[in-house]
Amino acid sequence: MKLVNTHKLILLMLFLFLKMEIASAQVWTLKQCIDTALVHNNNLESGRNSIAIGKEREKEAKAHLLPKVTANADYKYFTDLPYQLMPLSTFNPAASEGQFNEIQFGVPHNINANLQIALPLYSAYINGAIKNTKLASELSELRYQKSEEEVYYEISNLYYNAKIISHQLNFVKANLKNAEKLLGNLQSLKDEKLATGTDVSKIELQISQLKNQEQNLSYKYGQINNALKFTMGVSLDLNMEIETDIRFEESLQEESGIILDYQIAKTQEQLIQSEISTLNQSRFIPNVNLVGSYGTTGFGYDQSPNEFLKFFPMSFVGLQLSYPIFNKGVTKRKLKQKHFELENNALQQELISEANAMKIENAEMQKDMTKKSLLTTEEQIALAQKIYNESLLQKNEGLVNLTEVLLAENALREAQQANLTAIIDYLKADLELKKLRGNIKNINY
Repeated sequence: MKLVNTHKLILLMLFLFLKMEIASAQVWTLKQCIDTALVHNNNLESGRNSIAIGKEREKEAKAHLLPKVTANADYKYFTDLPYQLMPLSTFNPAASEGQFNEIQFGVPHNINANLQIALPLYSAYINGAIKNTKLASELSELRYQKSEEEVYYEISNLYYNAKIISHQLNFVKANLKNAEKLLGNLQSLKDEKLATGTDVSKIELQISQLKNQEQNLSYKYGQINNALKFTMGVSLDLNMEIETDIRFEESLQEESGIILDYQIAKTQEQLIQSEISTLNQSRFIPNVNLVGSYGTTGFGYDQSPNEFLKFFPMSFVGLQLSYPIFNKGVTKRKLKQKHFELENNALQQELISEANAMKIENAEMQKDMTKKSLLTTEEQIALAQKIYNESLLQKNEGLVNLTEVLLAENALREAQQANLTAIIDYLKADLELKKLRGNIKNINY
């Protein structure tokens, strides 16, 4: 009995331990965030569906090249047989011209059943639709790649923002701790009449401001964290933390890759050209179909004593040509619209090319500026470290008090924080440059 209770206790402790492990925050790398977004992001899922729709439309267009077989059947019962006028001369050669006699033809029961087949030999619309749907499918794939690039950029940007906010929060907490030490030191000095109440009030105000700053940064970190989870396509309830290490790795200049905005515009141009070609062909080249029918026609009579029901075969094969003679200028108007679209597309390509070149130049300047800022902050860290070390020595020799040491330590932390901010700014500038050059998927993880 005691052994059973021991086993239950062990299982309960194991369960609680696993529960605590699950509840604890998981640390996510940038690569994990991006990989998760590529699977779960709603915009990308919608893009994959659009690609699938495009593929199905392409198959649908090609299916029109296959023969179409139709089964038809009908039954008619004539309550009044159809009339026809016959010249009297048919039955009476002596009858004069222009005299007719009405005659009812046929039997009351008519049955028709046949199979009809139509095979397009040439159709400008079908050929154009196949080419157009293929280009539209390529366009969907390019737009999906564009959405992927946007996800890479957005996830990376949010991740970098979360990193710097996390470090700013740690910096504020460290400053708050130093300020509380400084407050205790000043209160002791005040008790010894070596400091004034104003000095103490200043530090109390600084502590209040730091606490408010800590709270604001905590809220801001939570907002960025939620935005990151939303973009990744995971639940907002997920307990997630990011890597806080910030490492500087200089990015080498890469050759420009595929600029998707320009590629999309170029594919749209091909699509418009294809539509113009289809419209022109439909104006001058007839559609040709191979047609055929095989069936039977039945006639029945139900009046005694001459009842009968007889069936006779009926079949044919042939060619069917369709050529538009006049359609009120609709095709001509459509062609004019497409030519205007083509002009707009050319302007769009030129605008994309020029705007991208301008943005690349600005991004390169931003990257150079952040790199110089990075070098400056490194020099400031070295200087602040030197001042802090000297303050410690002077404190040990009794030349300065604790307040001077804390202020020097605070200056060192500010220099370190400025350096981290400069690294993040450099990474963001490099990210922007990669995006503009079409190499954003080559980001450093």
